[in-house]
Amino acid sequence: MTGYADAAAAMDALAAVQPGYRGVDSAREADGMGITVSYWADDDAARAWRDHPDHAAIRDRGRALWYDRYTVTVARVERAYAWARS
Repeated sequence: MTGYADAAAAMDALAAVQPGYRGVDSAREADGMGITVSYWADDDAARAWRDHPDHAAIRDRGRALWYDRYTVTVARVERAYAWARS
């Protein structure tokens, strides 16, 4: 997956400066299977990210080079909890 890590890092950095960005969580297995969840203030902010020209270009590159398939799920988070041993 040559170039994937650099593209992902660039998109993380670009997303972080977009209006309405609230964060991202990502996990990958050794075989490349993974999940990325991005958080946005509202639907307009999420759609603006989807439509950002640099994001669209990397998405097209991903379809051509890296992905066999992917799924996008849009959901509203009503509540979230976290705990960590310190």
